[in-house]
Amino acid sequence: MASLDSVARTVLRRRYLRRDETGEVVETPDELFHRVAADLASAEAAFGGDVDATEARFHEVMAERLFLPNSPTLMNAGTDLQQLAACFVLPVEDSIESIFEALSQTACIHQSGGGTGFSFSKLRPEGDVVGKTGGVASGPVSFMQIFDSATEQIKQGGRRRGANMGVLHVSHPDVETFVSAKGEADVLRNFNLSVATDAAFWDAIDAGEPYDLVNPRTDEIVRQVDPEALLELVAEMAWETGDPGVLFLDTIEAANPTPQLGHIEATNPCGEVPLLPYEACVLGSVNLAAHVDGETVDWDRLRETVHLGVRVLDDAIERSTFPVPEIAERVAETRKVGVGVMGFHDLLVDLRVPYGSPAAVEVAEAVMRFVHDEAWAASRQLAEERGPFPAWESSVHETPVRNATTTTVAPTGTISLLAGCSAGIEPIYNVAYTKHVLGGLEIRNDRFVDMVEARGLDAEVLLEDLHDRTTIQDVESIPDDVKRLFQTAHDLPPRQHLAVQAAFQRHTDNAVSKTVNLPASASVADVESVFRTARELDLKGVTVFRSGASTGQVLGEAPRREECVSECDYVAPGRE
Repeated sequence: MASLDSVARTVLRRRYLRRDETGEVVETPDELFHRVAADLASAEAAFGGDVDATEARFHEVMAERLFLPNSPTLMNAGTDLQQLAACFVLPVEDSIESIFEALSQTACIHQSGGGTGFSFSKLRPEGDVVGKTGGVASGPVSFMQIFDSATEQIKQGGRRRGANMGVLHVSHPDVETFVSAKGEADVLRNFNLSVATDAAFWDAIDAGEPYDLVNPRTDEIVRQVDPEALLELVAEMAWETGDPGVLFLDTIEAANPTPQLGHIEATNPCGEVPLLPYEACVLGSVNLAAHVDGETVDWDRLRETVHLGVRVLDDAIERSTFPVPEIAERVAETRKVGVGVMGFHDLLVDLRVPYGSPAAVEVAEAVMRFVHDEAWAASRQLAEERGPFPAWESSVHETPVRNATTTTVAPTGTISLLAGCSAGIEPIYNVAYTKHVLGGLEIRNDRFVDMVEARGLDAEVLLEDLHDRTTIQDVESIPDDVKRLFQTAHDLPPRQHLAVQAAFQRHTDNAVSKTVNLPASASVADVESVFRTARELDLKGVTVFRSGASTGQVLGEAPRREECVSECDYVAPGRE
């Protein structure tokens, strides 16, 4: 088993290792990996597989931190809970019965370690009539506050509060109220917010024409708005609070692999998994930093890890129980998995490629194309062994595959700490900082330490000086080539953030969780420009975070969202 640093041991002890009824830790890190490997590999028996050999391979890939499944799998596999999926989307229809059924289902999902996404776009607007009572509707945001309050009271799996994504279509009459909701302190603390935009909205902007806001109950136009002004309001609130993000529904729906089952209206809490109502997805991430040979990518090892990762996640579907029967049925139909990557910035450092360079975008493109192609090869192989996913024949897939989707790029804010690598595809936040979760974690970049010590510098003195700073570019004692390799999220122009995200998105079935960091000096117009550029690059969604925005932060000055679902230690934070 690969050695664990102090941060990884702390995270494991506080969040993942099993405890007895008195709260005492009763397993070691290696026993955790054995527990998870044994449970997942037991699924092989139903397909005539070698359970013992598979268990050994699963254990090795996790213990060496080449690949890690999402947190619910690490926590719950081999336990009484046995809920292994990270991401869920629930339907919210325009009735009290549906709203409170979704609330009840949310509570069950959060208790089992999952995170939930909802579209509230079908709810009638504030002030609309309520036929049965003759009363007046309170609107989507008021019901979201009920979900938020319930989430506050439910600790996921007994370890943390849940996380939610709230989506509202841009044509909803309450869209301005939704967009501005987080302008008040401590409102919707357990929600990330995203405005769902469509081609009609952007076309109206391009044409300089008014845009219709439509009552979803009657399909009647309530009023018209200036779409430019509405986009500016979205940008203004994102500038101020980090919310809302923007979803591009037409791009999302164009990639829907099972349109016969319905339209996609919402995502998981961090936006990387657009899902149909009642769908769930099991995620896992390849540690790219562990797949380097000298100063080149170890493609053979990466291929092996990706194939094994798809098998891990498919077996996780077999072994998982789900808290809602409708979810179990839909997951069985589509069997969506999401193999992603973490440690991208670390990989670039090892390859001696600055994150801010065109070469970094080329590396992103090459790596994710390879991961995507190999993930589908693995799914085709599993289909030969086990059969395709049941909804395959009427799906967009021509060749039999085991899973409706295979790739997702998640934030990995917590599991990357276990792997000892940079989070997801994000640039580093800094070379030394405090992460304000789990009682506070002191993070230092070992690659930076090794590199400056090799140049004869005192790393400890440097780290003390650099702690919680957002750049090293103004430190004269650090060599220029080292500065270029350790550009932070705040050093990079928005266009580079977006170019990297777009490179990964081009080879990802689901979506890519990525935050565009902006300096405190950024303007509302800068935020709006990010949204427009994201649309031009065919992204499925985009999030911005301006340094100093008025929201709770997980890092010293963090992006808005931490990690999907249960990876969120929710203080209204930044993505993982």
